[in-house]
Amino acid sequence: MRATFAAFALVLGLVTSATIEAQTPGEVPVGSVLRDATMRGLNGPDRKLSAFRGKPLIINVWASWCPPCIAEMGSLERLAWSELGLQFTVIGISTDDYPENAKGFLTKSHATLNHYIDRQLELENMFGANRLPLTLLVDAKGRVLSKITGAREWDSPQAQQLIRTTFRGSLVTNKK
Repeated sequence: MRATFAAFALVLGLVTSATIEAQTPGEVPVGSVLRDATMRGLNGPDRKLSAFRGKPLIINVWASWCPPCIAEMGSLERLAWSELGLQFTVIGISTDDYPENAKGFLTKSHATLNHYIDRQLELENMFGANRLPLTLLVDAKGRVLSKITGAREWDSPQAQQLIRTTFRGSLVTNKK
């Protein structure tokens, strides 16, 4: 009887923990459209998030103090300038508390992508960035298709296939 109760409690605990997911305040879940927000430019002008509608978008959320974020930054640059990358836009959102730290990192890394900084946790909460790095794949209408936590080699064949699959129907295929 005790073993049965313990097994039941264990299963109940697993089911409960699997269905309860901590969310950030105001988080937009996968399948929903991102709310508009003005993003403060780190290496360019301020822009509204809605200005990126009309083309698929990859949003990478990072911080200058985050080693995995720094490790994947080069692969995001290479992806953005690849043939595949020309079919969508890649932007970065820093969660640094101090803009000068984020700007210093971008200068040191010779970043060419547009990067923005969060204001008062607005984007961090909307994206659900409770772990970094976080990368969102967003369709041309602003709908979140996928949220990927952890660093990736974004220009690898596996990551490119993930992007093609996620953006299925949104990307132009070159047929010769």
